[in-house]
Amino acid sequence: MELAAQKLITCIFPKGIALDVAKKLKENYDLMSVDIKSARGIGKVTPLGYRGIGSQSEKEILTAIVPEELSNEIFDYIYDEADVNRPHGGLMYIYPLISATRYIVPDLPEEE
Repeated sequence: MELAAQKLITCIFPKGIALDVAKKLKENYDLMSVDIKSARGIGKVTPLGYRGIGSQSEKEILTAIVPEELSNEIFDYIYDEADVNRPHGGLMYIYPLISATRYIVPDLPEEE
């Protein structure tokens, strides 16, 4: 089995955005390789940061393995859906994967 070229998109969003984006990726691109994690940290570029006080905030990290040929389209889609182009809207990056295996959910018989 030959592995298809794929890329990993990583997004760091404010809390409350990633799940909605993941659902839309499933609906519009049939992506099954999306993961969401929670994180928190201290930032300096926040309203409290101007007073010298770091502000702790919760973030969500969304990762998605996407086919290389759709990677730019999906990247732009996430950027628009998550409204990243606003102050504190998040951060995204993309890079190629050396290899990845496709995740396939098996067909299971109906439960009785």
